[in-house]
Amino acid sequence: MNDVLSWVENGVGRLRLNRPAALNALTLGMIRELSAALTQWADDSSVTSVHIEGAGPRGLCAGADVRALREAALAGSDDAVQFLREEYLLNLLIATFPKPYRADMDGIVMGGGLGISAHGSRRYVGADTRAAMPETQIGLAPDVGMNWLLARAPGELGTHLALTGVTIGAADALAAGLADSTTAPLKPGIWPAHQGWIDECYRSSDPAEILCNLSEHADPAAREAAMLLATRCPLSVAAALEGLRRAAHLELADVLDLDLRVCSRLVMMPDFAEGVRAQLVDKDRNPHWTHASLADVSRGEVEALFDPI
Repeated sequence: MNDVLSWVENGVGRLRLNRPAALNALTLGMIRELSAALTQWADDSSVTSVHIEGAGPRGLCAGADVRALREAALAGSDDAVQFLREEYLLNLLIATFPKPYRADMDGIVMGGGLGISAHGSRRYVGADTRAAMPETQIGLAPDVGMNWLLARAPGELGTHLALTGVTIGAADALAAGLADSTTAPLKPGIWPAHQGWIDECYRSSDPAEILCNLSEHADPAAREAAMLLATRCPLSVAAALEGLRRAAHLELADVLDLDLRVCSRLVMMPDFAEGVRAQLVDKDRNPHWTHASLADVSRGEVEALFDPI
């Protein structure tokens, strides 16, 4: 069967990601099918709205098929970069789509899964929603335009989510501006109960200082966040913070341009191959990063990631 099912029903363009065994992880072929359907429906007067969902019980989409991207990068192919280029064009197409675009953000909605949902005009979360931008765990940085949204989240909530890649439920997705509505009663999230230490610790633009702030804070939740942050790829964390701060002053299209600059470089670096190996291939959860700590990442290395391609 097709990895993307598309049809029109009572004037609604229906899209269903159809790789449930892979948690509907996105391939380049799927990106192209989604883009083609949306391009056609944008100009079709018989289609009044679009509705996207994921097949299977586990969620909308776990993001890109990063194992396939890793294999392409290790083979020296430019397929991984081409995937990112076309994925970001799809994200912008969704954000600027001229008709209502509803996304059912049930279950797992991570990385690229947020890219095809959180930019829509009608975003529904439920009691089982588990959302995250986990890129710093695998040697990448938050992309798919999420920095544009996270930079506009209340306080420093977006910084916490971008740097740690922590998974949140529906309540925090609503608070962060990643969704608008809910289909069920919600459990309380970390926001605003933990706003105090989040705003205090993450207001810096120096990632090493943020880690120090967290590790020395009186609140045990802050110290737990420090331990989590210390396991993330140092270069990715530094890039995530830089991208987030820049995104606060940019339009979405410009943020997506930065995403392409940064991630097309990171995806070809050793940390990405190592991060995916540790998380998804060998699953030993013990990555060996290029840098030993955030303090070892130079400002020049970070700025080079953002240079024009």
